[in-house]
Amino acid sequence: MSTRSPATTLVASDLDRTLIYSAASLDLSMPDAEAPRLLCVEVYGHKPLSYMTETAAALLTEVAGATVFVPTTTRTREQYGRIHLPGPAPRYAICANGGHILVDGVSDRDWQQQVESRIAAECAPLTEVRAHLATTADPAWLLKERVAEDLFAYLVVERSLLPEEWVKELAAWARPRGWTVSLQGRKIYAVPAPLTKSAAMHEVARRTGATRTLAAGDSLLDADLLLAADLGWRPGHGELADEGWRAPHVVALEERGGAAGEEILRRFLAAAAV
Repeated sequence: MSTRSPATTLVASDLDRTLIYSAASLDLSMPDAEAPRLLCVEVYGHKPLSYMTETAAALLTEVAGATVFVPTTTRTREQYGRIHLPGPAPRYAICANGGHILVDGVSDRDWQQQVESRIAAECAPLTEVRAHLATTADPAWLLKERVAEDLFAYLVVERSLLPEEWVKELAAWARPRGWTVSLQGRKIYAVPAPLTKSAAMHEVARRTGATRTLAAGDSLLDADLLLAADLGWRPGHGELADEGWRAPHVVALEERGGAAGEEILRRFLAAAAV
């Protein structure tokens, strides 16, 4: 009987609230004495910020040994660099929502130029989008305005004061200009439509010779990644769960928080072994 070579299965997984969790998002609803042991995987401002359960850490080490494991995040390269995942260091990582493919920690210049060329050809410039954000956002609920890697912009807002209609109006303004808008927790992202995790995943699959792709994610910016993969999983929390988002080949898990991270990794391992 023939078996699938481990190297032919690529796992592209979102990180925040999919594999790694802040203390608040771990959702430790069990009695304190029954809570799992935790491994800190990120420190920011001299304080621990992100965690995995020790069980998840062991599972991730197995996944990384059995597949081409590719962390796939909207984080900038600098923000990704703060994360220290267990197991062998991934050869490939996708940052800035697909704007950068890191190879052994270094951004691939050819891919970077391809992305920049597509955005320039198909989208309104970032300066126009930032100017629109600056003139329409209300200081009553706007906390911060940021640019990531000179590729996209996001706002940090006071969610309780944010008018729902404002986000819809921004999305309607952005769409004909080649931009997409996503509200995730306290952040509103404005992202060029060609800037996708799925495109970067396909490129890494091409380079590694992977013939099968598995993916996981919790947010609206992960939807294209999940749709592009052969199999996908989403946790029971996050924007996709809140919207009831589904696809035929994407499993909607019931688990939430850190337990979801463990279950996603178990599913990766089981699928990679088929």
